[in-house]
Amino acid sequence: MSAVAGVWAVVVSYHPGQELRGLLESLTEQCEGVVVVDNGSDTDELSGSSGIRSLCHAVGAVLVEQGANTGVATAQNRGISVVRARGARFVVLFDDDSAPSDGMIAKLREALAQGDHGRVAAVGPLIRENKPGGDQLVYVARRWGPRRATVDELRSPRLSAAFLLASGCLIDLDVLAEVGGMNEAMFIDHVDLEWGLRARKAGYALLVATGTVMNHSLGDETVQLPGRAQPVHVHGPIRGYYLMRNTIALIRSGLMPVAWRVGYLVWMLKYIAFNALIADRRRERLRAMSRGIVDGLRDRGGPAPF
Repeated sequence: MSAVAGVWAVVVSYHPGQELRGLLESLTEQCEGVVVVDNGSDTDELSGSSGIRSLCHAVGAVLVEQGANTGVATAQNRGISVVRARGARFVVLFDDDSAPSDGMIAKLREALAQGDHGRVAAVGPLIRENKPGGDQLVYVARRWGPRRATVDELRSPRLSAAFLLASGCLIDLDVLAEVGGMNEAMFIDHVDLEWGLRARKAGYALLVATGTVMNHSLGDETVQLPGRAQPVHVHGPIRGYYLMRNTIALIRSGLMPVAWRVGYLVWMLKYIAFNALIADRRRERLRAMSRGIVDGLRDRGGPAPF
């Protein structure tokens, strides 16, 4: 397998597990270069900072140590700056637990070069949830906001998406310079959605190469509710803070049509109801979500204040 010229990978690591080794070994074969931006992992972890240093040295990846958890967006921007300085033309982003398939980078690069969707900012794989009962994570634009693609839609080799999950997303760096980097105020949740909205507003398409599959984990666990076809992703309480705060920021940003804003308000109500009535640690979740709503209305960004 030969590396794809001009394509560099940026991997954001945060307390990674053993999956990181397989990810880096795959990416160093498929990409011209790999940069790992570590967000302050503990040195005594199985694959903490000391382990990451040894691993990056062994596979030939560049390691950037942030020293603390600076957030996904800041780490991605730092990595993008490094690969741009090294002459990259394209960047492909990854979380530390993703599993790209053989030849995936070449297929994404080929899909990005196709001219059947006008100006294309980025291309991602068909992501499948790497958990029991998991489903595909491809979102297309509907009246009330992004929704999962149907089986018929997924038969298209290159499907226009509402936004792309960051992990596995191949981005043209010239487009990134025009649209702007990741929004660091969001810290973690909805970073990829916000960037995708800006790219679409600038007139670019976002595509999913449906024949290219990648396994990926979204959330801490999944729960199957009666009467619902798709599993619900369950996050820790702290993520409720970011999801509430950042959803409000998106609603107020002007990047969404009115119907999408209504759709996301309804989603917030459902999310609050699930976490208040069904999930564990309900009081902790309610406190985090309440603080997130308040901080969203106050336009507060950055890391959670607790």
